[in-house]
Amino acid sequence: MGLRLFSVIRSRAAALSAALVAAALAPVPVAGPAAAQSNPFRPVVEVNDRVVTQWEIDQRALLLTLFRSPGNPQEAAREALVDERLQLAAAERLGIAPAPEEVEAGMAEFAGRVDLTTEEFIARIGQAGVAEESFRDFVRAGVAWRQVVRARFGARAQVTEAEIDRALALTSRRGGAEALISEIIIPARNPDEQARAERIAADISANVRGEGAFAAAARQFSAAPTRTAGGRVSNAVDVGNLPPELRAQILTLAPGEVSDPVSLGGAVAVFLLRDLRETGVAEAENVSLEYARYLIPGGASEAALQEAASVAARVDTCDDLYGVNQGQPAERLTIETRAQGDVPSREALELAKLDEGETATYAEGGTLVFLMLCGRTEIREEEVDRAAVRRQLIDRRLSAYADGFLAELRADAIVREP
Repeated sequence: MGLRLFSVIRSRAAALSAALVAAALAPVPVAGPAAAQSNPFRPVVEVNDRVVTQWEIDQRALLLTLFRSPGNPQEAAREALVDERLQLAAAERLGIAPAPEEVEAGMAEFAGRVDLTTEEFIARIGQAGVAEESFRDFVRAGVAWRQVVRARFGARAQVTEAEIDRALALTSRRGGAEALISEIIIPARNPDEQARAERIAADISANVRGEGAFAAAARQFSAAPTRTAGGRVSNAVDVGNLPPELRAQILTLAPGEVSDPVSLGGAVAVFLLRDLRETGVAEAENVSLEYARYLIPGGASEAALQEAASVAARVDTCDDLYGVNQGQPAERLTIETRAQGDVPSREALELAKLDEGETATYAEGGTLVFLMLCGRTEIREEEVDRAAVRRQLIDRRLSAYADGFLAELRADAIVREP
């Protein structure tokens, strides 16, 4: 567990929420190789002069199971605890010891990610067999490591005003930008699908890197039309047209990196950045969108997709859809104008890919939504948040420094079984 402690919490919060509900109904069994040992507190790993006990591994494995972390929970728990011993030793060498109130704040932040108080969270994980002490140790190590990284690398991670200007220029009128992205969109039409989608998206966000691995995951999990192309959106997308929550992430990703999960209303998505480039063309910062929604029964069925293709071939403008809908229930067609920031995320994502007069489809339950972009109009300029961009850039640099430092500690450590 590195500096990404709380970003991992964010990416896994929804999946954890669903897991905690299940934990309230039944314990989560995690079978370990030492489950039948008479002394669960026996040391099983030595890290330099520090030990890790079987009880700690079993406890962490339970917690990782609640997080729906991929892989073998016992092996992952062992690796995480070895890392934490190294991180805590580094903290001690720097004279860093998190104060009790800092640990309490970390626990509260963790619990708050699933809309629980610390006490409620401890009670929920306790029903799954996780002791408060184990949770507290987990958070303490994360808080200490974050302080270590900031103490060692904080000065080097600072960004200049020019760097902030460049990031802001990617979506400002001073210079537009376009991104080549790949997408994985997972249906979340009911609570069961929502929990599954959040779990899968969190796992992809945390573990998938590179276009090849992302394409394989897209073919396996995505419900978007781009699934057959490995999630690749063929055309470059103007970054300024993306939903705000996705736009902010795209600006801080490097090519080959994957976003945190993004809720799209009825779906959960993750995105991979393939390329980001400045266009040199001034773009409006804030626009209104006029667009049409035409509802086709049948979801993503072949018949519905064929009807959508037929409609697309018949229309050149949004007004043409009135003729298509003639004799049909009026509620099948809506044409509306909204500020770009007010457009629902799922629609905003699809509209971002379109030029005026172009169309797209996506499934929404048992309905196929046929979207057509009627037009974009600038309405006003909005104030940019330089502080938010600064934080994002600094956090990315600190994460990179943290990963490198932990790798050094690992390489120099003596890790053995007693």
